[in-house]
Amino acid sequence: MTAAALQIAAPTRLERGLKALAHRLDRYVESRIAARAERREIALDLLREQQARRHDPRALDVALLSIGSRPRP
Repeated sequence: MTAAALQIAAPTRLERGLKALAHRLDRYVESRIAARAERREIALDLLREQQARRHDPRALDVALLSIGSRPRP
């Protein structure tokens, strides 16, 4: 192959720049997706914890008895 044929086969500066831009954009989008998934997991854990606390109405009585106090009337 001649030198002219090799230059045609190589990507241009614009193509290399666009490829680098696409790679940076892809990394940015992936990091936002990961951050959103992490926030969602934290929110779901908090919700589960709140619901678990709400379902046990005798927890306060048990805690009062464990420290030697009288249960609620």
